[in-house]
Amino acid sequence: MRPGDEGALELVRHGRIEVRGRLVDASNATLLGTIVLDGVTAQCVYKPVRGERPLWDFPDGTLAGREVATYLVSEAAGFGLVPPTVLRPGPFGPGMVQLWVETREDDDLVDIVPVDQVLPGWRSVLRAHDRFGDPAVLVHADHPRVRLMAAFDVAVNNADRKGGHVLHATDGAVYGVDHGICLHSDDKLRTVLWGWLGEALPADAAEALRRLRSCLDGPLGEELHEHLTRAEVRALAERVDKLLAAGVYPEPSNEWPSIPWPAF
Repeated sequence: MRPGDEGALELVRHGRIEVRGRLVDASNATLLGTIVLDGVTAQCVYKPVRGERPLWDFPDGTLAGREVATYLVSEAAGFGLVPPTVLRPGPFGPGMVQLWVETREDDDLVDIVPVDQVLPGWRSVLRAHDRFGDPAVLVHADHPRVRLMAAFDVAVNNADRKGGHVLHATDGAVYGVDHGICLHSDDKLRTVLWGWLGEALPADAAEALRRLRSCLDGPLGEELHEHLTRAEVRALAERVDKLLAAGVYPEPSNEWPSIPWPAF
């Protein structure tokens, strides 16, 4: 099952979860499992709240709740960038459950390449050195859905958009995952998707942001309060207003690191 398929949300909300293993590279407990409902089977990611490590700068709520809130924002605005995500009971207690995204092999949307191998259709973000000490460039694809994700990340104040969090699905869709440290009231944007800074927001991004702003004055705002503080919901609305008023992708702040480490 794909994230956009009918019934995908009901599957992750009500399906029976069987844990198959653990993703060992994750900093918090991240379990891979199968989920079954009415004869439909898919893979899912399950992050139990009890497996979260407390973060001093994200003291309120849970990381699982922030992942769900980010999904709600994506859906309300029409971004469609986050796989179906819910907060529900699981084998190891309440946690975040998200539909697994099958990705294309050898078709990453973010990469590190030698300085003389930046191809057309790619945006350069940062010049550095690779693990062998050779000059290299952090790049990402100049893809319309990645461009949309860059605007989405500004709105949700994503503090950890690594290259490995940008998924190119087998059906060609683009999704973002790992949104546990989003939606803080303080500016914390850290991302590898800086390739469009200073450029005008595309029409689809501006339309989605206007839709989101309208939804925040309605039921979405109250729904987000289940996972975020009122100050964080207000800050979300203010960020959207600011981004729409500017009409361009912002530049990095000098007050904190602008790219997460590691970048992947």
